[in-house]
Amino acid sequence: MKLTELKGIGPKKAEKFERLGLFTAEDVIHAFPREYEDRRNIKKISELVPEETAMVRGTIRALKKGRYTGRGKRTLRLLIEDGSGTMEVLFFNAGYMERGLSSKAGRERTYWFFGKVSENAGYPVMLHPSMGRVEEDGGDDRILPVYPLTSGLTQNDRRKAAAGALAVREKGRDPLPEEVRKRNELCDLDFALENIHFPASDKHMRVAKYRLIYEELLMFSLGLGLMKNLFSQTLSNFVLDPAPYEKELIYGLPYELTQDQKDTIRDICRDMTSERRMNRLVQGDVGSGKTVVSAAAIYKVIRNGYQAALMAPTEILAQQHYETFKALFEGTGIRVRLLTSGLPAAKRREALEGLAEGETDLVIGTHAIFGKNVKYKSLALVVTDEQHRFGVSQREALSKKGKEPHILVMTATPIPRTLALVMYGDMDISIIRDKPAGRKEIRTRVCPAEKRKTAYDFLHKELEKGRQAYIVAPLIGSSDALQVRSAEEIYEETKKTLAPFRTELIHGRMSPAEKDRIMTAFKNGEISALVSTVVIEVGINVPNATVMLIENAERFGLAQMHQLRGRVGRGEEQSYCILVLEGDTEVAQQRAQVMEESGDGFVIAEKDLQLRGTGEFFGLRQHGVPEMRIADIYRHSKVLKRTGPEAEALLTEDPLLQLPKNEEIRDRIFEMYGDLDPGL
Repeated sequence: MKLTELKGIGPKKAEKFERLGLFTAEDVIHAFPREYEDRRNIKKISELVPEETAMVRGTIRALKKGRYTGRGKRTLRLLIEDGSGTMEVLFFNAGYMERGLSSKAGRERTYWFFGKVSENAGYPVMLHPSMGRVEEDGGDDRILPVYPLTSGLTQNDRRKAAAGALAVREKGRDPLPEEVRKRNELCDLDFALENIHFPASDKHMRVAKYRLIYEELLMFSLGLGLMKNLFSQTLSNFVLDPAPYEKELIYGLPYELTQDQKDTIRDICRDMTSERRMNRLVQGDVGSGKTVVSAAAIYKVIRNGYQAALMAPTEILAQQHYETFKALFEGTGIRVRLLTSGLPAAKRREALEGLAEGETDLVIGTHAIFGKNVKYKSLALVVTDEQHRFGVSQREALSKKGKEPHILVMTATPIPRTLALVMYGDMDISIIRDKPAGRKEIRTRVCPAEKRKTAYDFLHKELEKGRQAYIVAPLIGSSDALQVRSAEEIYEETKKTLAPFRTELIHGRMSPAEKDRIMTAFKNGEISALVSTVVIEVGINVPNATVMLIENAERFGLAQMHQLRGRVGRGEEQSYCILVLEGDTEVAQQRAQVMEESGDGFVIAEKDLQLRGTGEFFGLRQHGVPEMRIADIYRHSKVLKRTGPEAEALLTEDPLLQLPKNEEIRDRIFEMYGDLDPGL
């Protein structure tokens, strides 16, 4: 039902609702309150306590108009009494209220005030409370919902719309079967929706909220389980020979693999020699050795006579992988090609012909490797690197280039295991935690902005030893809105302060050719210090770089700082990370402390999740994780665990949720997961 069909909402008001993403009555019903006003707490003025939120009823004893500000606004002060005492009420920009309140009739009326209590010179004060006439609505002494607003909409508008939408919705339909509700002591949907918006009591509100959170997390779990079932039904078109070809590559390496690396290679080879199509995530911290693991998988596929493709998020990272794999496969006869959008036309044409005719064994590139005109002769394995930078649809587009090839996903972004199991519930997961032998811990220190010179002096000494350094800034150019140091500003400074050492600037607005030129010079040691934005967060491996200096570190998330820190510490020399902090907000201090105390990406990820919540954590929508209306994967993790057995039971009985009793559940899942095909 359109919003304009609800009483009191015309076309103009509907436009305001649309700014909030609310287009239908159903949208309004599922836009749940962000908090509540409990107006049942009616108190006498003499009973008020600072910091509490309460309802007061009284008359206006005095009214005082404040001075006009430069913008034509002024304050309005009211002195309220109720027989037990007096309270001051302060409104900002409330000139429109003066006439009605200052009249004789206005003074004689009884008003209600609802708001947070503060104190001034021993007297209770309310700043800009809700208010109204007792004769009209009595203050509506119940629990009222509070919603997000936009210009032109009031809480009253939102409440009336919610009440109107609830009144016209079809009752009796519930996606959760009765036996599921009984087993988990859940109320029905009608009760839940009515009491999430207009709870009759605290208990009713809690019961309603739990039901809706449980439902959302159950659908989430079922959706992931359904995807896994659909995937597991896919028989592999590329069942590989169990002969251990991968050991040929491993035996030729100049170093010993860690136990986690060996276990992960074993898991991958077991997957690819089974009858089922592989769908595996390899999760490992920066520098844990994921590349050689993927190389073993690729080697096995190619030795079986098939092709492999590796997709990277940036041209710089694709180029690095290309050079790494060429070196790893040197002397093996394996033909490796690079395919990016920046390739000259002639080389691109040559690369495309090689893939179509089977003359290329491994192609490495960006999203260009799944373009419309890219054809493969026998693509059996798709490897994607830095999964959090690709959407589900991109990964699937590449997999469709072959006849359902095996899928291997690598990420250097550590994610707490519980959350990883949730986010990648449709995949098998291997985790590499061990670091290769000989890797030194990166020493991390926080430097207040006023001591910046000390940090740069230290950096200069490292350059004198023949080392190299990164200096990262949050912005390319200066900004009037943000008081932060820009990469361009730092570059101009360091050209002088770090002389005679060569400093260069690199950022995302440069052409791929220009970035490649600078990166090549840095790798070759021709550049001593590289000033950059987060374009270098992933993608380059310079063992001689020993210092990572992050300017305005308070502007970066924990996970991002950890990724940046991972650009150093790749050689034999001791490496350092310096966090230059402007300001001392509590969150910034917490992040800095975590970085100083821990080099474990999984510990850092857990802290990052706690500080930011799942809404921000690595941009979950990019993973194909559906948007939550009321649940939070992290905060409600205990509820999520409770949905596990229920989801497992439902999918055991009905693996594809095709039974009539599960029709509502199936529809709800397809509503949540846009990537799922209802025809499956």
